[in-house]
Amino acid sequence: MSWEDGRPISLDLYYDPVEDEHVKIGSMGVALPAWYLAPQNHEIAMAGWNIAADFAGVQTGGKITGLEDPDSATLLLQLAGEFADPDTKQRLWESADETIEPTWDKTAGEFTLGLGLEEDHPRGQLNARIMAGWVCTKGAWSRIFNEPNLSKFNEPTLEGVDFPKFALTEARWDGSKLHVAAQGQNSDFAGTRTTFKLVNIDSMANWQVSQTNSGEVTLTKKDDHIQVSLVADNKLVLLTPH
Repeated sequence: MSWEDGRPISLDLYYDPVEDEHVKIGSMGVALPAWYLAPQNHEIAMAGWNIAADFAGVQTGGKITGLEDPDSATLLLQLAGEFADPDTKQRLWESADETIEPTWDKTAGEFTLGLGLEEDHPRGQLNARIMAGWVCTKGAWSRIFNEPNLSKFNEPTLEGVDFPKFALTEARWDGSKLHVAAQGQNSDFAGTRTTFKLVNIDSMANWQVSQTNSGEVTLTKKDDHIQVSLVADNKLVLLTPH
């Protein structure tokens, strides 16, 4: 990486030691490793985001450019999750909505981004990177590595979900209760019952259920877990030990 006045200005694509030649990418190249650098050197990673965002007009309030290119759109949308404030991130996504082709396949229960590529199958890597940016809040990617939540491995956990017929849209332990919501893959499974396991619990006795969903939630004690059965209507159920 080359520097000028304390700022990174280019990145080596590769170095030829025989010819002692650095083959460089310009300033936009600094943005390419920003996602990977963020947990390790946030200052350099932030510089990469600023270069990419400024080049596309993300932070100027004007028209955002470059989103018709799948690679540029992917880079910007992914990095925005880690580096952008909420208003900037929202503005970027609203602009990208015109070109990234959000598509909901209700039969398969899949949401994907076509990115204007006119291909039979959406690009998995590009979709994964963009959705990482969608779910990430500012600084969250760095915190995974630098402030890891290791206690989660000993906290109440749900296992054995009948995926892809059913998915958990929420499964979160807040320190005192477990937040759960299940959703069916498509209309064939929406509103039907599904079953999974509650594990990593100190006791199988005295769990209390409070719910907003449309069917009865049943808890059945097993040898080493509790079997949970509920209606998959994407509404919240709270499981609380007493």
